[in-house]
Amino acid sequence: MENQIDKRQITAKVTNITWERIWLNLELQITFAPGADKQSELSFYLVNGLFEPKAKLKVMEIDGDTYRLKVNITNPGTGLCLPQGTYSIYICQNHCQMAKAEVAEPLVKNMSSASRNFLYGGRAKVYSVTFYVTEGDDSLPFIMYVLASGRTAISAPSAHAKKKFHLKQELKKKYSKINKPLKVDMYWAYRKKYKHKSKKPVVMFMSEQSTTISTNLKAVKDRMLARKMDKDYVILESYRSSVTNPRMGLHSWMDTLRKMAMSDIIFLDDHAPVLDWLILDKDTVVVQLWHAGAGFKASGYSRWGHIGCPAPYSCHRQYKYGIAGSKNIAHFFSEVWGINDSQVLPTGMPRIDEFLDEGYRSKKTKEIYEKYPICKGKKVILFAPTYRGTNKKNAHYPYELIDFKQLYELCGDEYVVLFKMHPWVADPVPIEERYKDRFADANQYPNINDLFYFTELLITDYSSNIFEYSLMRKPMLFFAFDEIQYSFSRGFHRDYEESAPGKICRTFDEVLDAIRQQDFEYPKVEEYVEKHFDYIDSHASDRVIDWIILGQMPDFVKKGIAADEAVNQELQTLRFGE
Repeated sequence: MENQIDKRQITAKVTNITWERIWLNLELQITFAPGADKQSELSFYLVNGLFEPKAKLKVMEIDGDTYRLKVNITNPGTGLCLPQGTYSIYICQNHCQMAKAEVAEPLVKNMSSASRNFLYGGRAKVYSVTFYVTEGDDSLPFIMYVLASGRTAISAPSAHAKKKFHLKQELKKKYSKINKPLKVDMYWAYRKKYKHKSKKPVVMFMSEQSTTISTNLKAVKDRMLARKMDKDYVILESYRSSVTNPRMGLHSWMDTLRKMAMSDIIFLDDHAPVLDWLILDKDTVVVQLWHAGAGFKASGYSRWGHIGCPAPYSCHRQYKYGIAGSKNIAHFFSEVWGINDSQVLPTGMPRIDEFLDEGYRSKKTKEIYEKYPICKGKKVILFAPTYRGTNKKNAHYPYELIDFKQLYELCGDEYVVLFKMHPWVADPVPIEERYKDRFADANQYPNINDLFYFTELLITDYSSNIFEYSLMRKPMLFFAFDEIQYSFSRGFHRDYEESAPGKICRTFDEVLDAIRQQDFEYPKVEEYVEKHFDYIDSHASDRVIDWIILGQMPDFVKKGIAADEAVNQELQTLRFGE
């Protein structure tokens, strides 16, 4: 690439640096010299000290001479974190290097505060992004330094503590060094044995979160069987709860690894810890059919730097595709998984197929009324928040915040309340005997979606259950008593205030008042549905099958994937500074 930087036809200064979760936002002021080409498009690259471009910055807005750019540091388009290195910003035009960004003087004193540290690995490791300018230079060149490092001692522990610490670490390392490599070898031995053995393509449905098949996995599998695809495909299944029971027996591991090795396509329903360290054959297509429609709470790389976030390389990096309800929300999912927007296919959620089936709805409504007879002839309020805590082991909900007495009195002869807590919350709802004619604990009911059919009002907080419920076109209330704390500890992947499809209440008294006044801010529900659903039908499972298994991908998806591949190819061929 021709270098015309010394001609100074274009100069660029970074005027602002901000962050939005894992997105680095930069504002650059561009100045054109007299006679310079102001019409041709500008491109912006992060280039390391070896003059290799590692990311192409996205131009989000051009406002006069100000360019607003952004880049996802956990996935700048390559499916991996921005590599360690010292970076500069190069500005190109017509395949020529035109400028190297400097820092505007007013920004220099604030650059250190714009730097970020993202903790991961149990807070024992850190990925840091630091901004500075070089000393002893006539100008103020923009420099960004990226480093990944681990915990190191800063004081001398006592001999006893040191010995105890090292013994524990050595035992852990010894187990890991023996255990995981053996399983990796086992997988590749199976892969060598079975890769070309089956004359039919092999599709596997897999969960490492549950011992039973559910939601999206079940919908796609059942639809394959309904279409009699088991004649042309081998269908395998593996359902384990390795998250709560990490030390599975040898037989379980042999069975799961063998099936994974045999598979051409693997469908997952959530994070699979085994894939954090077992790198599958590149010919295996891994597809994430995540159960979450589109809530608010951040997951995966959206909450990088928070407790429980993934490592720079994790299971998510192996997904070739994921799915979402619409093109408008694909970026929420790609951010979570650390993949590109084009890899998130707007098929819709397969579990919606059954949810929208009128025959199923009629059958389930009848069953639920029989199970919860207090609901007959009443308006049903469903109280269904997400859990608090960091994982399944410590998940809970602060029941003391619910004023059961006032809620009972508010119900009168008009309402009843069903409480359906997150499946991870083990403690039952503390409903006193005197309230049981208007309150019922529905925690043991397996599918919350069925309860939506006769629910008149949903009270939730940050849960993704709003996704299906919105299709009922009925009101919601959001009891967000801990929004500030939750946004800090867990994180949101979008603005909660703007995105919640209903009225937000910070106290339970506000919840009660909203019900009394029928103040639900309902128009937000209609806006939510319009944004989150490209299809409102019962064919999402068919789209997953047709697009992914049968390879009948729509042209707009192919074009998006091709565009991303073109950018990555460009990054591999360009060289700067010459």
